[in-house]
Amino acid sequence: MMVAHFILVHANPDQLCRLVNRLSYQNTVFFIHVDLKSNIQDFELALASNQNVHFIQNRVDIQWATYSMVEATINGFKEIVSSGLNIDYVNLLSAQDYPIKSAKDFHAFLNENPGKAFMHCLDVETEWKEAISRVKEYHFNHWHFPGKFKIQNLVNFILPNRKMPDGLIPVGRSQWFTITLKHIVFLIKRLDSSPKIVKFFRYTWAPDELIFQTLLYNSSFREDIIGNNLRYIDWSEGNKNPKILTKEDFDSFMHSGKFFARKFAANDDVLEMIDKAIQ
Repeated sequence: MMVAHFILVHANPDQLCRLVNRLSYQNTVFFIHVDLKSNIQDFELALASNQNVHFIQNRVDIQWATYSMVEATINGFKEIVSSGLNIDYVNLLSAQDYPIKSAKDFHAFLNENPGKAFMHCLDVETEWKEAISRVKEYHFNHWHFPGKFKIQNLVNFILPNRKMPDGLIPVGRSQWFTITLKHIVFLIKRLDSSPKIVKFFRYTWAPDELIFQTLLYNSSFREDIIGNNLRYIDWSEGNKNPKILTKEDFDSFMHSGKFFARKFAANDDVLEMIDKAIQ
């Protein structure tokens, strides 16, 4: 069982290095997408001694809640596939994630669940209703021109609600997931052959939380999906971003049954607590 951890990062090379070291295990490789706004040399230097690290060459300037996150993810998927490595699972992470179980336990779990896709697939119409406006209204946040939000409001006032292309049922929630290489290959081919789907999601707010889940759910791979993305994420503060986890949250996430938790600040004492607990 070979696992590729695909990590999106924009800051704190030391935090990335710590994450990679903690996840390192037999038959493990790493693919790192460094935001185009960041200096990639800082990250390459931090991980220069690790022969299992590959940096994504086709980098993207990622802007929050825009299609650029999807572009960065797809670029990484393509380089993972083209690497020719005999990868079984791809585990999508941010550099602010951290394992709360050992790498050995994670690999054992995947060995016991071959071919599955671990991702949130809440139905937008019935289970994740706050996302209805994402797919029914036009969102111009991916674009850069003066007065774009005034035009966005006008367009949504004049035009009827959008409809999902190809009759897709929209599902999703968290952008972070663990899926197999066959799922990655399918997603690449589906998007490369479907410009109308790409166009639709370019006008969707935070499409990275919807597009991959929706495409897999509306395919022959639906039965592979397990509605658990294996991550502990605390949304209790009601903000657009999840809570930054600290030592006060330690018992909650360590007893969650998940394999990863997010988000963590760099060099927080809670990371030392986790390391001691899962040695």
